Amino acid sequence: MFYLTLHGETEWNRDRRFQGQLDSPLTEHGVEQAHRMGVTLRELIGDATGYVIVSSPLGRARRTAEIIREVLGIEPRHIETDARIAEINLGSWAGLTRGEVEARWPRPLDGAGRFDWYFRSPDGETLADLTARVRQWLSDIAGRDRIIAVSHGVTSRLLRGLYGGLETSEALSLEVSRDVVFRLHDKCVDRVPSDEKAPPKV
Repeated sequence: MFYLTLHGETEWNRDRRFQGQLDSPLTEHGVEQAHRMGVTLRELIGDATGYVIVSSPLGRARRTAEIIREVLGIEPRHIETDARIAEINLGSWAGLTRGEVEARWPRPLDGAGRFDWYFRSPDGETLADLTARVRQWLSDIAGRDRIIAVSHGVTSRLLRGLYGGLETSEALSLEVSRDVVFRLHDKCVDRVPSDEKAPPKV
C-alpha cells in the first residue's frame, strides 16, 4: 500500500498553461492544498515514523512534498526524488495554453481526444515513453511500504490506471484533483478528499 498526491495549484495551473517539465511556483491556494493533504495524510497514517516521501524532482512537486513533510513531522532526509514520476515532457508545448498549441501546431491535434492530445507534441514524450517509466517505478516499489508519492496530473492518471489494471483510455480520463489523497492498495485506488474526515487506518 502507498499514498499518492498531486502537487498543489501553481501559477500556470491558474492561468491554464501546460507545464510539462517546466515549472511555475505554487499559488497561495496551492500551498493551502498541500497543507490540507498533509493533514489528511496525518489522519490516515497517524504516526509517520518510517514513512518516505518520494517526489517528482520538479519544483512544484518538491515544494508540495516539503509542506507535507513538515505537517507529518518527517525528517528532511526522508524525502527522495524520482524522475520516473515527473510530469509528461511536452517539449515545445510546455508553457503554452491549448489555444496557443492549436494555433501553432494544428495538424498534430487532428483527431485528438480530450485526454490523448498531450502525446501529440512533435518533440515530447509519447504514451509508450510515459507508460514505460511509470510501470518501472511501480515495479520497483512493489516490495516497499510506507511511501507517500507526490506526482502530477497526466502521470498520476497513468500511474493509477496501471496500478488498477485499467485500459489506457479509462486511465487517461481519471480525475485530476489537488484536494484528494489517493490510497493505493491491493490493486484498488481509494480517494480521500482533503476536506473530509479521513476513514480509519487500515
